[in-house]
Amino acid sequence: MIVKLSHDNIQRHDWRAEFKRLEGAYAPATIKSYYTDVRIFAEWCDARGLEALHAAAETVCDFLEHQGVTLCPSSVRRRLYAIRKVHRLLNLPDPTNDENVNLALRRVRRSKLGRPKQAKGMTRAHLQRCLDVQPDTPWGLRNRAMLSLGYDLLTRRSELVALMSSDIELRGDGTLRAIIRRSKTDPFGMGRIGFTSRRSARLVGEWLAWRGNAIDPLFCGIYQGKPINRSLETTKVKLIIKEAVAAAGLPPEEVAAFSGHSLRVGAAQDLLCAGFDTAAIMRAGGWKSVNVLARYLEYAEHNVWA
Repeated sequence: MIVKLSHDNIQRHDWRAEFKRLEGAYAPATIKSYYTDVRIFAEWCDARGLEALHAAAETVCDFLEHQGVTLCPSSVRRRLYAIRKVHRLLNLPDPTNDENVNLALRRVRRSKLGRPKQAKGMTRAHLQRCLDVQPDTPWGLRNRAMLSLGYDLLTRRSELVALMSSDIELRGDGTLRAIIRRSKTDPFGMGRIGFTSRRSARLVGEWLAWRGNAIDPLFCGIYQGKPINRSLETTKVKLIIKEAVAAAGLPPEEVAAFSGHSLRVGAAQDLLCAGFDTAAIMRAGGWKSVNVLARYLEYAEHNVWA
């Protein structure tokens, strides 16, 4: 007989309070995702009179297959990881180690034949058009510098807004040397070094000349025409990119395909077409996996027979 224990059990274990232990050990975005996933799992169990903490392996299997109807496999896998994490935080038996859970996840993956969506790459041709349409205003100065630097450094949007003024250095050849101190694949801050074109060095120099030296973030917000000492949100990078490609005259269906990842994707595709090998591209973008890089390069207009 199924007994409705979920609500009382959750209150007794107070899993929300336990999630505070993750602070500092995981990125805030990861903690937020785990929190949301566990809440959805708990509500799903509660609606069906099932125990969420600790959950039976059969419950987890049913939940994964239910979620797989509407979610992509990567999102279902993330929810599985969240269930695993909360059980371990509470020192409860982990149901996710059961082989049936592994089989349920495989069924979800095999049922989705579509490939993961890839952001449209902002290649050099797109980038130049986006730079050309920026207005001659403080916002235009900042956006030109951001777009150019993000492309040259193959940054994720979180890396781009995390750059500090002290993270860049002008080199004798007129280019910039930058250190990206932390990233999605570098949670412990080992950092990676990147280099830029003279174009980026010039545009960043023009932006800094207007912004001044009293601001810590390299790219800050602008309020009433004045810089404020605060980093931009990651969502702002996506907005700047979409507004730039729209202003450049791209059709709405193409604008929709661009995202905050487009600078990284487009630069990687351009490096491939320029003849750089895998090791060079991986170093430039900080990739650890050839398989991940291959997904970025999949839609590059690179015909080896041409």
